Amino acid sequence: MQVDALADLPASGPQSLSASFELSGAAQAGELRLFTPLGNTAAVIRWTRQSAVLEARGETREFDTLDTLTQKVLGASVPAPALFAWLGGQDLAAAGWEVDLSQFSQGMVAAKRVSPLPQARMRLVLEP
Repeated sequence: MQVDALADLPASGPQSLSASFELSGAAQAGELRLFTPLGNTAAVIRWTRQSAVLEARGETREFDTLDTLTQKVLGASVPAPALFAWLGGQDLAAAGWEVDLSQFSQGMVAAKRVSPLPQARMRLVLEP
């Protein structure tokens, strides 16, 4: 995922995250594990409708919602219901986001947040 710099914070520059992942559950409750290139667990995110928890670098941070967690950690909220639909090949609309499922049969999903700023892009490569 790449998030562009905020207009009022240009010195922050674009933020980028690249990792392999395992995703289980659903938009309402689930778990996301992010892995380093060597296969070690870099972070674990668990969420329910009532809360979201991020475990990384030996620290645990709690948030009210998954949306709040992604906004604070990534700089852009990620629409969980739409993301799960996109990963299943369904073109579910999400406010401010555009999805490209044209290469879904090859295991690729691309999405771009166009509003509100900052813009963000996700490119996902799915493995069976």
